[in-house]
Amino acid sequence: MTLQLRVYVPPHPLIKHWLAIARNAATPSSLFRISMTELGRWLTYEAIRDWLPTKDVTLETPLATCPGTFVDSEAPVAIVPILRAGLALMDGAQTLLPLASIYHLGFVRNEATLEASCYLNKLPDQFDPQTRVLIPEPMLATGGTIISVMAELTKRGIDPAMVRIISVVTAPPALQKLSAAYPSLQVYTAAIDEQVNEQGFIVPGLGDAGDRTFGT
Repeated sequence: MTLQLRVYVPPHPLIKHWLAIARNAATPSSLFRISMTELGRWLTYEAIRDWLPTKDVTLETPLATCPGTFVDSEAPVAIVPILRAGLALMDGAQTLLPLASIYHLGFVRNEATLEASCYLNKLPDQFDPQTRVLIPEPMLATGGTIISVMAELTKRGIDPAMVRIISVVTAPPALQKLSAAYPSLQVYTAAIDEQVNEQGFIVPGLGDAGDRTFGT
């Protein structure tokens, strides 16, 4: 069976609402940060719907016994935000995955060549092969950074099928690269825009998510 990258655009009204706020050039930095937190929360909610392992138990309520289901707290989960813009989605994601380990990766893009280079890598040498990884990355544009991130994860034992990416806005170049290299991945995004301009920005996109988040 041939695998194909699965990209989900959840039709949730709150995702649409906060996306519109984030896209608006008139949105101040303080409100932009809130919108990114909320998008991180709701996209994570969608991404983990059938992803987290559970265990069935028998409970004693105040009145009787009944079956119950818990999230398996022993199953390893990691969040890997891509600095710096990925931090904008972290608060929302972490509220839903409070037991997840956090590993930071920092990438900077050469504005002339659009090539990404890593300046910070806090990943462990090896992951438990059962680890589920959530990657918060506000924009998937040219695909250079996310492909580099996936290469770092897979060489440390992560199965791409165990990875979920949450991204506010995506574009075809990045999705095509991910589909070719890691077809078992799943991406959850608020929007798929049609093009990337010569500067490597998604159009209409969000602008520079890092600058708008941190007011720089």
